[in-house]
Amino acid sequence: DAVPNVFSLFFQVDQSFARASGGLGIGLTLVRTLVELHGGSVTARSPGKDLGSEFEVRLPSMASALSADVPGSEVAGDNVARRILIVDDHVDVRDTLRELCEAWGHSVEAARDGYAGVEMALEQQPEIALIDIGMPGIDGLEVARRIRADERGRRIRLIALTGYGSEEQRTQAIAAGFDLHLIKPVDPSRLADLLRSTAVQLN
Repeated sequence: DAVPNVFSLFFQVDQSFARASGGLGIGLTLVRTLVELHGGSVTARSPGKDLGSEFEVRLPSMASALSADVPGSEVAGDNVARRILIVDDHVDVRDTLRELCEAWGHSVEAARDGYAGVEMALEQQPEIALIDIGMPGIDGLEVARRIRADERGRRIRLIALTGYGSEEQRTQAIAAGFDLHLIKPVDPSRLADLLRSTAVQLN
């Protein structure tokens, strides 16, 4: 039943707190993104629980690749490198998002916590900031409030990328100053489109 979702960002088959294996559900998303950037495709199959899984990667031959349009190339090929700030206390999430955004041609900086996120946002004034909500110290809501309270942070497009998905939490995020409230897992293609379109709106 989980096969259709295994390539979604942050998706995990075992969502319980007591799961035996670690991980964040980002590895297969990265695999799919890299394969698609090379004009290929990846699929998953499984006959059932405890019966194993099979992953198939298909890549075009050299001759085909030279003449084909590579999926996702329109993102890197729009000739505008967006300035993006990622604020997340989890190193794996932070690094993976950074790698994805850089693969799309954007210029990316990353902050390890809310305090550093506020400082970097105000000093560097990126076009877009992807901010996690649940962080120690000051959470993402307070990060947004502090950025919006400063004149230098008024034009930054703030996007909450979080696992907190209730309508009340969305309302709180918008009230704190976020422009968008996205729930994990976010499909990479949708995130790529949002990064491009939200940046255009700032011009």
